[in-house]
Order: sequence, then structure tokens, then C-alpha cells
Amino acid sequence: MSAGSIFLWELLGTAVLILLGTGVVANNVLRRTNGNDTGTLFVNIGWGFAVFTGASLAAPSGAHLNPAITLALAVADKTDWADVPIYILAQMLGGILGAVLCWATYKLQFDDHDDPAGTLGVFSTVPTIPNKLWNTVTETLGTFVLVAFVLFSPAYKQADGVPDFGNSALGYAGVAFVVLVIGTSLGGPTGYAINPARDLGPRLAYAFVLPIKGKGPAQWAYSWVPVVGPLLGGVLAALLYLAYPSA
Repeated sequence: MSAGSIFLWELLGTAVLILLGTGVVANNVLRRTNGNDTGTLFVNIGWGFAVFTGASLAAPSGAHLNPAITLALAVADKTDWADVPIYILAQMLGGILGAVLCWATYKLQFDDHDDPAGTLGVFSTVPTIPNKLWNTVTETLGTFVLVAFVLFSPAYKQADGVPDFGNSALGYAGVAFVVLVIGTSLGGPTGYAINPARDLGPRLAYAFVLPIKGKGPAQWAYSWVPVVGPLLGGVLAALLYLAYPSA
């Protein structure tokens, strides 16, 4: 697949993933929406189906949508290292674009929200108890589960160097259910970024692009955790796969 095609599909898929994922959070958090205060399960289900939608759209590129998955597949020798920067650049820009589109969708609600300083959580993760070491452990474990499923799932296969799930609709639905269970089971401490582009892209958009009056800080001191933790979890899953490829 050409570099341009990889870039296009990863950009589109990641943007849709972030638009729908941050959109469900906005629907839950912002007042004067039809989904206000519907709860954590509502958000987790929304994120799961956001993954399914974005991945299905980005199927031509293998639907990584996540630098941790791209890095893990490269370590596992399933993605060409030369393509890794293309994937990650597209994913990061897609994360920024998706956040902007989410803001545009809920622009009136952001303007009317009674706690604009607390709106970072619509776009990026914030730990319930800040502790960078243990927050990193949480993100590492959650991402390890996700990437291990991608690498070891019986539905997974390799086609022409591009990750494929055979029946892609069922395969991506499987990933969506894994994201849902990670959110419900492991998402409580940190909000389960499990994807550097999902967190850092919208955080950049929040800090430098989105015109939310009275918005709070982007919490850069924490921002490395949902980047390093997922990348570490992805690499650990890839190393396990290299050790036991037929497990």
C-alpha cells in the first residue's frame, strides 16, 4: 500500500474514532444535551462503537488508529518500520481533527457549560488519583490487553503486510468489545487512553486550537503518561507474541 493511502485512511479512521469517542463524553458531560449525566457505561459503550466505526472506515490501511498498535506490529514484524512514521503522523493529525469536529458539534453546549475550566476531560484523560507511576501501570496493562488481542486473536491474520481480520466487520467488532471491557474493567483509575493519538492529539487541540472560553489547563505534566504507558503495553504484547507466536 502506498504511503499516501496509509496516511489518508489512518487520518480518516482516527478522526472518526475521536469525533465519536469524545462526542459521547461531551454528550454525557455538557449540560443541555440529550445525553447529559447518562453515566460511565454510556461513555464506555460509545467509545467501543467509536472504535468499530473508525476501524471499519480505515480497513484499507489495516486500521491501526493507534501508535501503540502500529509500534507493536512493527516490533512483531507485521508492519514495515518505514511505514511507522506515516501511520503515527496520520493518527496524531486525525486525533486533532476529530477533537475539532467534536467541539464544532457541541459548540453551543460548550458556550453554555457551567464549568468550562473542567472541559479537558471531554477530550483527554485525567486520572482520578494522580500518581504517575501507577497511572502508567494502569495504561500499560490496558493497552497490553488490547494489543495482545490483536496479535493473538484467532480472527487475526496477515494479508500482504497489512493487519487483517478475515471478516473485517466481525474482527473490528471484536476489537470494539475488547475496548468496551477494558473501559468497564480497567478504565476507572485513568480513563483508559490506551492510545497516544486518542489522548495527545485532542490535548493539543484543546490547548492550542479550540476556542473554549474559560477553559482550564491542558495538564502537560500528566500528558506523557497516556503516551508512554500505551506504547510500553504495546511493546510488551509484541514481545510476548515474538516469544510465543503460535500460542
